[in-house]
Amino acid sequence: MTFKGINRRALIKGAAAGAAVGAAMTAEQLAGFAQAWAQAAPFKPEAGAAVQLLRWKRFVQSEEDSFNAIVASFEKATGVKVTVINESLDDVQPKASVAANTNQGPDIFWGLYSLPHLFPDKCSDVTDVADYLGKKYGGWVPTAETYGKSGGKWIAIPVAYNGNLINFRQSMIEKAGFKEVPKDTAGFLELMKALKAKSVAGGFALGRASGDGNAWVHWALWAHGGNLVDKDDKVTISSPETEKALNYAKELSDTFVPGTAAWNDAFNNKAFLASEISLTNNGVSIYAAAKAGAAKGDAKLKEIMDDMSHSLWPVGPVGKPTEFHIAYPMMVMKYSKVPNASKAFISYLMEAEQFNKWLIDSVAYLTHPLNAYDANAVWKTDPKLSMAGDVAKRTLTAGGLGSVGEKAASALADFLIMDMFATVCTGRATPKEAMQVAERQAKRIYR
Repeated sequence: MTFKGINRRALIKGAAAGAAVGAAMTAEQLAGFAQAWAQAAPFKPEAGAAVQLLRWKRFVQSEEDSFNAIVASFEKATGVKVTVINESLDDVQPKASVAANTNQGPDIFWGLYSLPHLFPDKCSDVTDVADYLGKKYGGWVPTAETYGKSGGKWIAIPVAYNGNLINFRQSMIEKAGFKEVPKDTAGFLELMKALKAKSVAGGFALGRASGDGNAWVHWALWAHGGNLVDKDDKVTISSPETEKALNYAKELSDTFVPGTAAWNDAFNNKAFLASEISLTNNGVSIYAAAKAGAAKGDAKLKEIMDDMSHSLWPVGPVGKPTEFHIAYPMMVMKYSKVPNASKAFISYLMEAEQFNKWLIDSVAYLTHPLNAYDANAVWKTDPKLSMAGDVAKRTLTAGGLGSVGEKAASALADFLIMDMFATVCTGRATPKEAMQVAERQAKRIYR
């Protein structure tokens, strides 16, 4: 069967090369693909199935619009109703934990980092989905396997990553005497000092910000050789390396604009777009917002879009990158009465005909976990976005040197590292005091 020149067999059985972006498919062609996929896909929804999916609230409007279009096309092709619930980024984990404990709630949770590892026994085995997609699209990046697997089986599908990068205003760093963001931590500190003294100060979240807060404090810890645990999951947080990281972060935070102790994941976006800060860490959603505003004729946002850019995180004394980017795993809960329909939706979402467009529409806010999507056009069309394309391969994982399992997930969910840094940066504790508290907490988790 052929739909407007699209061969059904080629669509369903195509090799990884099919993920490369060519000419955009028309709406009619996409509808034809969806129908063909529904007939031949390996995951057959239960009769009368309806799926409820909980996701984090969008940071890029065009990403959400594109995702909702995928939902609508899946519904039309399969007859499966998909209800999408939107929650704030920081509310996903507690709601997923409640659902896991009570065995009731949404069928699919779309969470952050190692969330599925908080309750691996409550997640459905999705190895068949991972194998299907991995074989078709060039294999998974190693960190996706780390986040997706537990006990030799896949308990979640990391459908995307969010690259957490240094966002900066070129004119403002030049006013401070720099042409680019330094590539080492010592130079980066000097830039931050100069921004405060000569230009517009920067700032990073010191509140319990699941994405931006966790990203920068873990980077700082690992950049100086500190680690929560060693490779055997033995607690090692109290160390000279951690103390150096905390002292560095304190110096860095002394350059921040006021109020960062209360920042969550939305505050730095607003401050940057209001030109109240010169530099922060974030996904590329700030740039996406400026770009969208510029397209609508907003002169102020066009000025920001033209003036801003992105940089990778500086390398610290350890001599290698220590970036911490967000993984976005989707997990099907074991209590779900529609596991096949849920698997079908996840696999449909990641087929090239949907996934390529979704990456483009997210303006590179989302990054791919499957190697074939290296070929996506979004990484080549805008030099300010290109560096986000490799974040799934560059990132360290939530366990650091240790394993990504329930214990590492618990430490992250409890903001153990975030709180340790925040208490030092805000002057509520010395580095030694903060390390002692973190060590006690860690030993309870890793006992």
